[in-house]
Amino acid sequence: MSEWVLEAHDLYKSYREGSATLSVLSGIKLQIAAGERIAIVGASGSGKSTLLHLLGGLDQPDRGAVLIRGRDTARMGERERGLLRNETMGFVYQFHHLLQEFSALENVAIPLLLRRTISVGEVRERAEERLREVGLEARLEHRPSELSGGERQRVAIARALVTNPPLLLADEPTGNLDPHTGEGIYDLLLNMNARHGTALIVVTHEVTLAARMHRRYRLDEGMLVPL
Repeated sequence: MSEWVLEAHDLYKSYREGSATLSVLSGIKLQIAAGERIAIVGASGSGKSTLLHLLGGLDQPDRGAVLIRGRDTARMGERERGLLRNETMGFVYQFHHLLQEFSALENVAIPLLLRRTISVGEVRERAEERLREVGLEARLEHRPSELSGGERQRVAIARALVTNPPLLLADEPTGNLDPHTGEGIYDLLLNMNARHGTALIVVTHEVTLAARMHRRYRLDEGMLVPL
C-alpha cells in the first residue's frame, strides 16, 4: 500500500465558455500522508473547489491522475469510485448539505447505512459517538431546521468522520459562520486530525485557519504555489 493517502499527478482541467476554453488547473501536483494537514487558499474563482472535486473523485481531470491509497480513480467506474469515497473519504462543505427531513443522528448515520455491512444498532452507536465528540449529544433527534448554523456544520463534520476515513476534504467549512463559531469549527477539525490521524485538506480564505496547517499553498493561475 502507498505511503500516501492521496496523490495528485499533473492535473489539468479546463471548461468551455462559448467558443473559448477557460483553463482552470495547469499541472497540479500534491501528496498527503496520514496525519498531515494542508491548506489551499486563493482568490474567488481561482479553481479551489474544482481542485477539491478532482481530488475527491467527484469530477475527472482532462489530464493527470488522482491516486487514493495507490488506486487510480480514473481507472474505476462510477460505482467503484463511489465505494472508494465511502471507504476512504469524508467531505465537509461550506453549505452543510444535510437532509432536512432527517434528524442529526440519521444524517450522520447515512454513510454507514450505505455500506450495508454493519448492524443498525452499531450504526446508531457510532453515529451517537461522533455527535458526542462534536458536542451535540443533546441534539441527536433535532432536525437541521432546529439547529444553529454552527451546530449544523458540526453535524456535517460528524457525518464526514463517522466512517473513520483516512482523508477529510473540507471546502470553506467556516465560510457561512460568524468568527466565534468558525473558530470552534477550526478547533474541531484540528482535534479530529490529531486524535484519529486523519489526513486533512482544507480549502479556505481564513488566514487564521491556514496558519494552523502543516503546509500551505496558494492556487494561482492554475498552479499550487507553496507559502
